[in-house]
Amino acid sequence: MKESILSELLLQRLERPADGSADKAGMHMNRQVYQIIRQEILAGTIPAGCKLPASRMLAKEVGVSRNTVLYAYEQLLAEGYVTASTGSGTFVSHTFPDHSALHKVGAGNGTITVPAAQQNPNRFALSRRGQHLVSHAGASDRQWGAFMAGVPDVSLFPRAVWTRLLNKHWREPRPELLTYAHNGGYLPLRRVLAEHLRLARGVRCDAEQIIMTTGIHQAIDLIARLLADPGDKAWMEDPGYWGTRSLLSNSGVEPIPVPVDGEGLAPDAATLQNPPRFIFATPSHQYPLGTVMSLSRRRMLLEYARQRGVWIVEDDYDSEFRFEGRPLASLQGLDEHDRVIYMGTFSKTLFPGIRMGFMVLPKPLAPHFAIGLSELFREGQLIQQAVLADFIEEGHYATHIRRMRLRYAQRQSLLREAIAERFGEDWPTSTHEAGLHLVMHLPPGADDLGISMAARTQGLSARPLSRYYCDETQARQGLLMGYACVPEEEIGPAFRKLAEVIEPAMEHLARKQEPRRESPVKINREAWSGA
Repeated sequence: MKESILSELLLQRLERPADGSADKAGMHMNRQVYQIIRQEILAGTIPAGCKLPASRMLAKEVGVSRNTVLYAYEQLLAEGYVTASTGSGTFVSHTFPDHSALHKVGAGNGTITVPAAQQNPNRFALSRRGQHLVSHAGASDRQWGAFMAGVPDVSLFPRAVWTRLLNKHWREPRPELLTYAHNGGYLPLRRVLAEHLRLARGVRCDAEQIIMTTGIHQAIDLIARLLADPGDKAWMEDPGYWGTRSLLSNSGVEPIPVPVDGEGLAPDAATLQNPPRFIFATPSHQYPLGTVMSLSRRRMLLEYARQRGVWIVEDDYDSEFRFEGRPLASLQGLDEHDRVIYMGTFSKTLFPGIRMGFMVLPKPLAPHFAIGLSELFREGQLIQQAVLADFIEEGHYATHIRRMRLRYAQRQSLLREAIAERFGEDWPTSTHEAGLHLVMHLPPGADDLGISMAARTQGLSARPLSRYYCDETQARQGLLMGYACVPEEEIGPAFRKLAEVIEPAMEHLARKQEPRRESPVKINREAWSGA
């Protein structure tokens, strides 16, 4: 390459300071020279093997200092774009790919020509597993407001108390709290948590059985990695939590949908003949329908797990918020044979952004899970765990739960009143004993997905019940509505806004089913009584 060509390129493209001082821009001019030469090498304008002009000469022709050019050459040399030797000069490296070599693959003594269709694969194509994950994603891009399910009222979290405890640990932080977590998490937190779970949930454990996680999702992922092999099966409540289904599928575990009845997970005789590796269940507050698993069903599953060597994974995601009667003991508390893995989260009781949960494991499994957690995820958040330990030990956690339980019960009542006022007292809804959401059931054939999408255009969240079913032939229609993060004064107006979306859909369904009747909403409810 002629030296004049490179100098002309630089003269055309360099952006100089307004006052004409070539080096006033400092490093900006250095970077410009480097980037222009690099771009021309990559484009092939300056070919491999070409000798670059001497730095002194190029600097003189372009009108910059020699240090500017030297910087650019040194950077190109460091990144492998050029080579240099004393007395010989600076040359462009041979970095351009050899396409003839790329298109042939060695095969013994001969070669195989790669088909043209394979020579230019889609660089951004996801794997089949990745495609399945993205196309079946259930996470919402909205995580606040009416009627977002599963989100607590974070505005009522006692921030002043938390800040005081946090400042205490940050004032003179111990080095062991600023490094990676190990052995399953901060031991004082696991101790106070074991005592809390014993009193509040009837969980039988000691601190060594508790492993701190970043939430339910990480717990499920760790269970699948450490206890399952590809092709293993897991019974899942149908309908059930989309996150569990997604995590299991992408870990090579096949979810097997099992219907839910009034007593909870209800496997039939044929299903019982094929024991799975896992049974995933939400016995204290079925998600999303809200039913409570009966004692007889709990004992049946525990005995089945004992006889068949099955792991029961108990997801106790929001049962701290029970509004009527005594709190229900956990399934783990009934387990006499170490077949239950208990999972919990602080995302519902405190705030989702804390990203902290836990597992209670049978004693023989706990050390293995602690090692697996450190090996796979290199956990931290020890200061956060220390703050939470103090928060629980000083009684703030129990106080906050009692306070929020009263608020959520009031908000649920207001939402039920709004439904009854607009659609009648007998309109079917889910049970009201506990939780952060309720289900407003819809008649068979109703387009709950369409209603949900229309609600989004009004700034409302109402998730379609039918999307929680694995078996679409068994899917029922309805809307999941969270009330926990909606202030009391906003519940009525927000539901009236949602009703204006629901009613046209009900009228459209009525016209399709009974075109001659005059009161579509009423007729749909009567025809569907007892659903």
